[in-house]
Amino acid sequence: MLFSSTIFLFLFLPTVLIVYYLLPRSFRNGWLLVTSLFFYAFGEPRFALLMLLSVTINYFFALFVDLYRHRIGVKWIMFSMIVVNLGLLGWFKYSGFFVRSVNETFGLGWFVPEVVLPLGISFYTFHAMSYVIDIYKGKEAVQKNPLDLALYIAFFPQLVAGPIVRYNTIASQIESREETVSDFARGVRRFTIGLAKKLILANGCGQVADAIFNMKDLSMGLAWIGIIAYALQIYFDFSGYSDMAIGLALMFGFHFLENFNYPYISKSVSEFWRRWHISLGSWFRDYVYIPLGGNRVSPWLQYRNLAIVWMLTGLWHGASWTFVAWGAYYGIWIMLEKAFLGKWLEKMPVFSTVWTLVLVLVGWVFFRSETFPEAVTYIQAMFVSDVIWDERASYQLVQNGVLLLVACIAATPIPKIIGERLVVSLGRIGTTMQYGYAMLLLFLATSALVASTFNPFIYFRF
Repeated sequence: MLFSSTIFLFLFLPTVLIVYYLLPRSFRNGWLLVTSLFFYAFGEPRFALLMLLSVTINYFFALFVDLYRHRIGVKWIMFSMIVVNLGLLGWFKYSGFFVRSVNETFGLGWFVPEVVLPLGISFYTFHAMSYVIDIYKGKEAVQKNPLDLALYIAFFPQLVAGPIVRYNTIASQIESREETVSDFARGVRRFTIGLAKKLILANGCGQVADAIFNMKDLSMGLAWIGIIAYALQIYFDFSGYSDMAIGLALMFGFHFLENFNYPYISKSVSEFWRRWHISLGSWFRDYVYIPLGGNRVSPWLQYRNLAIVWMLTGLWHGASWTFVAWGAYYGIWIMLEKAFLGKWLEKMPVFSTVWTLVLVLVGWVFFRSETFPEAVTYIQAMFVSDVIWDERASYQLVQNGVLLLVACIAATPIPKIIGERLVVSLGRIGTTMQYGYAMLLLFLATSALVASTFNPFIYFRF
């Protein structure tokens, strides 16, 4: 079920909220679990069983880790946990990709399994693994109640596309939390902003990007318009989903950590990835990079660690060599920044922002393209096209220039700064204006929703 659908907005969410607040506190977690499972099974009922299998397996892994914590065998339990979780993820996400790659490399004719990718498997697998690892590290007490663990993994706001919520950040909230009118109001406002990001900005920019990426013989100007539109689309699509998830959680008394922090104002690639999909970056940092030695080893081993992390980051996003190349691309730039480039960029703040933005836009070409030839052809159009500008570029700029300009401004902290200054200078009137603005966005987003067709989120693919 999509957040940006009429059945969710006008039936599912109101029903869940009304019943939740009518129930005694001791029954609320159970109600959230039941509705979360329904939310997931609404689109893929057979894969809900797979998710419950993942919950069950990791529930027992955590119990065994806690029981045998001070014995030698605990490392074998952890090894088994990693193998089982990555095995399930690998079969559903990478088996076809692996066999096709072997066939193409060695000229074989092995049967290629056609495996349907379960929605959100990358996210709930990482949730489950981080839970067991945190129990192993002693960061949190083991959860004895399997229903509470199931709620942590299956909670519908973050189930399908994140953010990747750490168990130790909400364990106490599952046990006991306080729902307030203030949090509920902030949650509604945050959800509304995310909904508008998706339905107005992301979908609008997506139409521009799709149209241009499907064209042939692009002029340089048209190619740049297309990739800028896609960069805005994916930002507002995913950050909009994160806003909706954070807002929904607030409505039920949960406080999730932020997942985006205006990444397009970054002054380096490293900073960009500290601002983009923060929960995924911190997951790989804490559970892969640091256990490999992180920055505590020699420079060459640091580069090895970065290479491993970015290869895995690319593969996490999709079973395709273009995603591997995308991960390697960022890994190389981050290595260069660690070696010497970062110090140079620090001395040139304006140039560093433009430089980083250009690198990110080139990276999005690999992310958007289905094959290497498509990516190479598009990048050639961006930098070495024979035609600088044409009528198609003028048409796109005239038709969609205002949308792209508004999206560019909205991707910066400017709207937030204006809102905060209004509150400071006008007090309650400023706060009322903020909520009035949110209601206007809700009206516009709902209008766009009624007029639109099926519009899934980009990160549902991962």
